[in-house]
Amino acid sequence: MLKEFKEFISKGSVLDMAIGVITGGALTALVGSLTKNILNPFISLFVGQMDLSAIKFTIGAATFTLGNFLNDLITFIIVSFVVFLIVKFANSMRPKEDEAPTGPTVTEATLAEIRDLLKQQENK
Repeated sequence: MLKEFKEFISKGSVLDMAIGVITGGALTALVGSLTKNILNPFISLFVGQMDLSAIKFTIGAATFTLGNFLNDLITFIIVSFVVFLIVKFANSMRPKEDEAPTGPTVTEATLAEIRDLLKQQENK
């Protein structure tokens, strides 16, 4: 059982997933810091509050913390955009399989020449 676990954990897809999860966690922390320490102060110039999480409103007994939602929304948009850029970059690095070849390959051209020469010999 330990051997099977070792084989499972050493497969490329499991390692890739683990790297993705760790990188995603670090990216989320980085974007959270960007939102809290850079974007919020910039937005506060227009809104008038340094901490967006302090934006709240109350209806009856319910308190709605709109600022926390805005912080999370900003973080989500940034993370989504970074993931989009990563996927776009990865796709540009992949060879495109659906493109048709521009002309015959060397082998096809050689075979066509042989075919044409054989037809010429038959006609003589």
